[in-house]
Amino acid sequence: MNSHVLIAGLFLMSSLANAQTPPTPPDADKKTHVVKAPFGAERQDEYYWLRDDSRKDAAMLGYLMAENAYADAVLAPTKPVQDKLYDEIVARIKQDDASVPYRDRGYWYYSRFETGKDYPIHARRKDGPGIDALSIQQANAAGDFAGEDVLLDVNALAAGKDYYSVGDFEVSPDNRQLAYADDDNGRRQYTIRFRDLATGQAYPETIAGVSPNLVWADDNKTLFYVENDPETLLTVRVKKHVLGTDPKDDPVVYEEADDSFYMGIDRTRDERYIVIGVSSTVSDELRYAPAADPREFTVLAKRARDVEYDADHFGGRWVIRTNADAATNFKLVTAADGATSRKDWKDWVAHRDDVFIEGFELFDGFTAVAERSGGLERVRLLKPDGEEYIQADESAYSMGLDVNSEPDTDWVRYGYTSMTTPATVYELNVTTGERRLLKRQPVLGGFDPSNYVTERLWATARDGTSIPVSIVYRKGFEKNGKAALLQYGYGSYGASMDPGFSVTAVSLLDRGMAYAIAHIRGGQEMGRRWYEDGKLLKKKNTFTDFIDVTDFLVKEGYAAPDRVAAHGGSAGGLLMGAIANMAPDKYRVILSQVPFVDVVTTMLDPSIPLTTNEYDEWGNPEQKTFYDYIATYSPYDNLEAKAYPAMFVGTGLWDSQVQYWEPAKYVARLRDLNTSSEPVVFRTNMEAGHGGKSGRFRRYREQAEMYAFMLERLGVE
Repeated sequence: MNSHVLIAGLFLMSSLANAQTPPTPPDADKKTHVVKAPFGAERQDEYYWLRDDSRKDAAMLGYLMAENAYADAVLAPTKPVQDKLYDEIVARIKQDDASVPYRDRGYWYYSRFETGKDYPIHARRKDGPGIDALSIQQANAAGDFAGEDVLLDVNALAAGKDYYSVGDFEVSPDNRQLAYADDDNGRRQYTIRFRDLATGQAYPETIAGVSPNLVWADDNKTLFYVENDPETLLTVRVKKHVLGTDPKDDPVVYEEADDSFYMGIDRTRDERYIVIGVSSTVSDELRYAPAADPREFTVLAKRARDVEYDADHFGGRWVIRTNADAATNFKLVTAADGATSRKDWKDWVAHRDDVFIEGFELFDGFTAVAERSGGLERVRLLKPDGEEYIQADESAYSMGLDVNSEPDTDWVRYGYTSMTTPATVYELNVTTGERRLLKRQPVLGGFDPSNYVTERLWATARDGTSIPVSIVYRKGFEKNGKAALLQYGYGSYGASMDPGFSVTAVSLLDRGMAYAIAHIRGGQEMGRRWYEDGKLLKKKNTFTDFIDVTDFLVKEGYAAPDRVAAHGGSAGGLLMGAIANMAPDKYRVILSQVPFVDVVTTMLDPSIPLTTNEYDEWGNPEQKTFYDYIATYSPYDNLEAKAYPAMFVGTGLWDSQVQYWEPAKYVARLRDLNTSSEPVVFRTNMEAGHGGKSGRFRRYREQAEMYAFMLERLGVE
């Protein structure tokens, strides 16, 4: 048996046998390996051997198991706090909750949970007199499921599986067939399955190796889907399948030759067209075909570098959101049926330097536009007689369009939340101004939002830029520079981290902590320029912004200088690795989940899933300019002999977005160089992927473990 496997089996027993002896962390073997760039640069990577694409190497698995055993030993004293945190979090959750129903093709669709179960039940009820969203919610709350059609009981499908997820499901236009895509290992390679909704019987054929993106044609038997490359997991081709035929014979409808593009399929708002969209970081292209006869797809506008667009069709015209013609924050244009080029586009909603257009929804009598201004979301309603904005109730909040499945209505649904307000769904009548509360996420356990305070602050970065910060704390919190603080950040891909309610953060606030979100550059909170100033050769702005927000919050008395924790995941884990190298003395503990920490090596390897799609985000290190810049911040490459803070690093063995070996290598090298006595815990979910274990409660176990570690290091009772 491999020595690493023996270590994993014996390590925990020996550690627990003598609780007075601090556990000793594993020491991974070093093996010489040189990573070469095409232009000749070389780097030593002594832990490269930890990469095993098959996930079967005994030595590698033994090391991960030894790290898990070490984590068990280090975290054993926090087990009572873990249990308490988990119990608190779960006690706030209404276990038999359900989503707000929406109507589509004569049925009301919703998802609901049953008490004690991890997975949702996806269901529908037939429309009829007296049936609406509120009446169905009342019936669900009373446990009255008469007349309900269960589409998918995910609990039954997940039985006996360590991981299970339904990524997408679609009902055919005649309401009789169901197609769904599921994943049973977390690697996001899905399998399509079919079910007859009248009989409940499954069709014999399955289609493996796909993305969770399904569209039916009007004939109710033809399904379009996106096939993935088995190695890179890139979305490479669109195929169509006819029920009752062998999937091996499914014809290719479209194949994308450029591996820097992602691919997706959809139907337009008016159901008239099936569309194929391909997108890179800086370019888009859309094809469309009649859903009634989708044999030939027409390009709406050919791709051009630095021209992005997305489109929908309704009312006999295309409505297109684009950054063309220097519309940095995007504008809306229109085009007639049959459009095939940007020459056919006509400006409709003009570009503004102070307003970023994120999306839109088309209705019979109005258009709802999702926007950002001043770092906050808002919804603008464009009507024949003018425009107006949906009003917010707080100074720091998150607002966006909800499910609006039917265009022939005067009601627009939108979601609203803040750091003190649980997720809420409203509908607003654009004619009368009436607003109806459809649902506010129940938070049990005596939670009262009036006991908490949220603020929108502005921190000044070292280059003079004002960085928005959202913060929440419990009433009675004193800004005296003594409290503990958890600061969260992401700052990549133009993804905005808006201030929403967190059921887990309440446990921190109730213990006297403050919780802050740093809206740093690399996101899109302040518009497109905010994103542009935090990527490629400006990526370091993301890291220094986060550090400068920390300095600001400490200076303003929201935290003690030695009681700050930082948290980020995925690209936010890159952020955590960067700040650990740049300012280790400013953080008492760092929580890093599925962290992207080996940027140079990963971006040099196009065989790794998603690498080629990322060149316009990070830069292609095959080019010396980008190689040299990335090498100055890549966390793995910038570890050095100094005192690092306590760290909790988590990953999933089957992660397809950030491969497990990145954090594994990072932790192994960190252990070699770290001069502090602060613990570094490395936890690998052996059955999970990028999102962690499946099931709504399992993730709270993981979060409770991580939070308990943090609370101990911060000295929070």
